[in-house]
This record gives sequence, C-alpha cells and structure tokens, in this order.
Amino acid sequence: MASMTRRHIYGVDFSGAKNAGQAMWIAGGVIEDGALRIEGCMATAALAHLGVGNDRIYAALVDIIAMKQDGIFGLDFPFSLPKELIADSSWEDFVRDFPRRYPSPEAFREGCRAAAGGKELKRATDRAAKTPFSAYNIRLYRQAYYGIGHVLRPLLIAGRAAVLPFQPAVRDLPWVIEICPASTLKAEGLYAPYKGRQPERRGDRLGILRELTSRYLSRPLPAAAEQAVQENFGGDALDSVIAAIAAHRALTTTTASTGPANEVEALEGRVYV
Repeated sequence: MASMTRRHIYGVDFSGAKNAGQAMWIAGGVIEDGALRIEGCMATAALAHLGVGNDRIYAALVDIIAMKQDGIFGLDFPFSLPKELIADSSWEDFVRDFPRRYPSPEAFREGCRAAAGGKELKRATDRAAKTPFSAYNIRLYRQAYYGIGHVLRPLLIAGRAAVLPFQPAVRDLPWVIEICPASTLKAEGLYAPYKGRQPERRGDRLGILRELTSRYLSRPLPAAAEQAVQENFGGDALDSVIAAIAAHRALTTTTASTGPANEVEALEGRVYV
C-alpha cells in the first residue's frame, strides 16, 4: 500500500464559470501531529503565472497537481456519470473518449439528458454521499465537463496522477479524489446556508470554519486565509478549506488508497466525504 503519511493536502473548489480564475479557490496544508494545518487559501487568479483565460487556468491546475508528487487533491466536481450513461467498458476509456463524445458543455448536458430520457440520474455514490445535484444538472454540468475533460483527462493520458478509486494509489504520483463540500457539511451536521453578502452569512461562514477547525485542524487558519473565508461571499474560499479537510479525512481512513468497492464504483467513482 502506498504511504499514508508525509503527504501534502490540497482542496480545490473547482469552477466551470467564465471567470473560473476568480471563482476557483485552492487551500493547501500539511499534516502536523496527525492533524491538518491549513497554510493558506487563494483564488487561482491570484497566482500571476496562471493568466486569466480558463484554458490556462485548467492547464496550470493540471501542472500544479502533477508537481506535488506527495500530495492528495480533493476536487469539487463529478468525476464520472451514472453507469447507465457510460457506453465505454471502463472509466479510463470514458475519459479518453470524452471530448469526442461531448465536444462542448452544452453537448454534454443535452447528450446526458437525451440518454436519460430527460431525467437527472445520480450515481450510487451521489445517493450515498447526499450530493445536491446530478452531474449534468444546470448548476453543475459546466463544472463536470471542464473538470473531466480539461483536468482529469490530461492527467490520465500523461500518467501524471492517480485518480482514486479508479486507479491504484501509486506512491510516487499525486492522488486526486472527488469531494463535495455540501456532503462533508451534511456528514458533520453543519449543513446550513453560508453563501451570500448578508452580514449574517459572513458570521455563518466564520462559525462553520471555527467548528471545523476545532474538529480537524491542528491550529486556526492564518489571519489572511480566515479573512478570505469570511469575506468571500460566494463561499468558494470556505469550500476550498472544506475540500482540504475532506481530502485529509480520506487520507486517514482505511479506504482512501484502496481500489473500487465494486463494479459500479469502478465506473461511477466515489465521493470522499
């Protein structure tokens, strides 16, 4: 089994929006005395070398993941579709064939809807983790499209990361897992409105952060990161911290580095809560 220690932890609140650089946040931390210490979080556009175009943002995220060979990355988008909508025999083939089958986000959504008879089907892991939406829901389809096609596919084709649980948790590759902040908050009994500009929402974000800190972090966030969590009204900064916590939780369980539990999971994947 690959080493479960000495790995850096990253949480990515992914975005498929036109301004993905502003909407996508990354939180990073390290293991300290068995607990997670968040060292900071920032919008990807704050990293000057990424540029502002979405293609450059996604390509840079791929490079960031690939360079952190001792890292585990929790990414907030569906890694797959319900098995009924996958014509390929394996997840790897599904991802390789993704841009040919779905040349645009709109083609992805409409193709899935047509194949599902207009229904919004969920994966088994979506039902188990209580994720809010189907992968091709109007609120999520662009995230899923760009995440699968522009992040997972380049990593897969170049062999630059191990995408769990589909692939073995190779020791010298970064691990990439699917997380869902809403599912993690539900599991922690902390699921409540926190996105918005209202003063009370700012307090809600801080309250969630401090409760999660008391449960999972070795120390409070740096002052600048805590301020970002409070002030970022879209909740993206907080979601990146939650994503990092979910990745750390996955790392410290006995299931994080094991393969798929069954044939369905081998095709549909797993949301690590």
